[in-house]
Amino acid sequence: MAVFNLTPSDPSTFILMGIPGLEAAHVWISIPFSMFYIIGLLGNFTVLFVVGKEQILHKPMYLLLCMLALTDIGMSTSAVPNTLCIFWFNLKTITVGGCLTQTFFLHTLYTMHSAVLVTMAFDRYVAICNPLRYATILTNARIAKLGLVGLIRAILYILPMPLLLSRLPFCANRIIRHTYCDHIAVAKTSCGDITINRIYGLVIVFLVIGLDLALIVLSYGLIIRTSSITRWLPCVNTVLVRLTR
Repeated sequence: MAVFNLTPSDPSTFILMGIPGLEAAHVWISIPFSMFYIIGLLGNFTVLFVVGKEQILHKPMYLLLCMLALTDIGMSTSAVPNTLCIFWFNLKTITVGGCLTQTFFLHTLYTMHSAVLVTMAFDRYVAICNPLRYATILTNARIAKLGLVGLIRAILYILPMPLLLSRLPFCANRIIRHTYCDHIAVAKTSCGDITINRIYGLVIVFLVIGLDLALIVLSYGLIIRTSSITRWLPCVNTVLVRLTR
């Protein structure tokens, strides 16, 4: 059932074209798609099972790996089964409500995935640069709270997207040249002004990709800097001792 209820035009549908220009090869393309999907699911569920079963792995780093596995499962399951239906059975139609629901979950899970990567970078920074305080700074409870904050942030960032799309008047030709419902791809099927959608999409790209990537680079940059100082400090001390003799 679709999460977002729309206007009386709700029964109308979009058409997902798959991969434009490669329609004849869809069946062959589906083979690696399905293989990677199954391998990804097996790998991620294995991580969840092992971490959940082994008490010794109930630590912040492994909890973050579980969060990463959950977002991977969510993202792939939100898109790949629908893609395989297009490739195998030529089922290209999707309701407007279903399309907006897919847009919401895909972008929310991607944003959450990015937040987990930022938290993992911070975890490594504390573990390497401040190891004596690691156990007090990053506890399991604090990691859970950071995960909840990341989820709330993702929902607040992405919820306006389907709401902005639902206000648009869609044209009769509702063809999306993708295998899934992307925010801007759906907006382009509208006959109305999509300037707000474009601007909001750019803002989200900056906040999620730009800001999160900057934080990750900063964390690992500080790690490299600390490691370099730690590596060279004994050499400097040795030289100073010899010079003072």
